[in-house]
Amino acid sequence: MSNHSDKQSPQRKRTIRSFVRRTGRMTAGQERAMSELWPRYGFDYSPQPIDMREMFGRDAPLVLEIGFGNGESLVQLAADTPQFNFIGIEVHRPGTGHCMLHAETAELQNLRLVCHDALDVLQHQIGLNSLARINLYFPDPWPKARHHKRRILQHSFLQLAASRLSANGCLHIATDWANYAEHIDELLAEQSSFQMLERREHAGDCALERPSTKFEQRGLGKGHQIYDWKLQRLS
Repeated sequence: MSNHSDKQSPQRKRTIRSFVRRTGRMTAGQERAMSELWPRYGFDYSPQPIDMREMFGRDAPLVLEIGFGNGESLVQLAADTPQFNFIGIEVHRPGTGHCMLHAETAELQNLRLVCHDALDVLQHQIGLNSLARINLYFPDPWPKARHHKRRILQHSFLQLAASRLSANGCLHIATDWANYAEHIDELLAEQSSFQMLERREHAGDCALERPSTKFEQRGLGKGHQIYDWKLQRLS
């Protein structure tokens, strides 16, 4: 596998990140996936736009998922909707390896993964107006007030996401933290890039156009409510 480093592109340097890169322990299967399956499912970060037709070998609507965790729900979504191409972004190697193992089992042809900072990938590798959908499910809530600046959902993210979505493209968000849901609602009330198509609060039984995720089940186990949003880019 090539080096997936934290090196910043010269065009944009950030000191506040929305994640902490945890190395985690890799299983033998995950190590095999990172070495043997990366050429099939992975691509490296570089500050250059990706030729999606060349990467996937076809033209199809493109879905981007940020922070896919262990990737099981992403693999399920890609398997259930083969008419779409999928890109998954995750910074943690064990989850990326786990996702590739499931993708191999499902014999997926429509999924590619990158192990890097999502904002760098969105800014430099994803073209303007090129995405049909962005999924941001259960991002790190950074619940302490002094850490709120680390939350990925900020005005700058919404503007960047809107610029990468095609006309009428959608941004899907989910969280199980009530305080983060309040933050998201406040952001959405103040922005002009998206219109809200739907907002749901539920107990894990009414997910909005998505499979259930590991982080969702973890939140439900803590007695948390689930919040889902579907936003559509405004022209």
